Amino acid sequence: MRLRRFRRAVALGIALAGCFLRFWLARLRGPLTLERRALWLQAAARSVLASLGIHYSVEGLPPENGLVVSNHLSYLDIVLFSAAMPCFFVSKIEVKRWPYFGKAARAGGTIFLDRLSHASASAAAAQIAERLAHRFPILLFPEGTSTDGSSVLRFHARLIQPATQAGAPITSAAIRYVLDGGVKERELCWYGDAPFLSHLWKVLGTAGFTARIRFSERHVYVNPRLAAEETHVLVVGMRAENLSITAANPA
Repeated sequence: MRLRRFRRAVALGIALAGCFLRFWLARLRGPLTLERRALWLQAAARSVLASLGIHYSVEGLPPENGLVVSNHLSYLDIVLFSAAMPCFFVSKIEVKRWPYFGKAARAGGTIFLDRLSHASASAAAAQIAERLAHRFPILLFPEGTSTDGSSVLRFHARLIQPATQAGAPITSAAIRYVLDGGVKERELCWYGDAPFLSHLWKVLGTAGFTARIRFSERHVYVNPRLAAEETHVLVVGMRAENLSITAANPA
């Protein structure tokens, strides 16, 4: 396990260095639009996953615009969804201070939110409304926090409201981790007060895992509370279907 961690840590460092080198070279060629930032983040995410030997599968059609709402298990979700589709994220403001990954989030056009500030929530909602006019979708984790995967918490409607007001399509998405050897999903989830770096160290030592992402069909809602309730039902259902598929076809 020590050798595995060391090998992956070195590979991850090289991948991150290459990602930022490509970012600065891209800046030399001209201003980075939001769309170019999303495409850069997608390429960076795929490079990071390759360096860690993490595989993922996608079922359903990733949307090209609008809002995407998903359950939330870990910071790894961000890397995996970025690899699956170019998009923008809404993330807690603490991510800005994470080594390397915080810088990547800023470079990729992430919308940051201070969960304890009403003013920050209003500003984030305004940014979401503005981004809905852009080419790529916005991905939101409306549980408001990551979990151990044992349940999907209630979805908060406040940041879904910009999409309902604009009549923008909303896509539900569900993510599940499948670890080698029948190890429980929660062993890879990052939740509670677990320190970021110690969890990353744990991930680097994990024998192997696959992420399974499912997308629903797109829907347009006019009521944000109803949208939160119905997308929650869809995500819970897709998580259950993912579990059935995993049991029938273990990775």
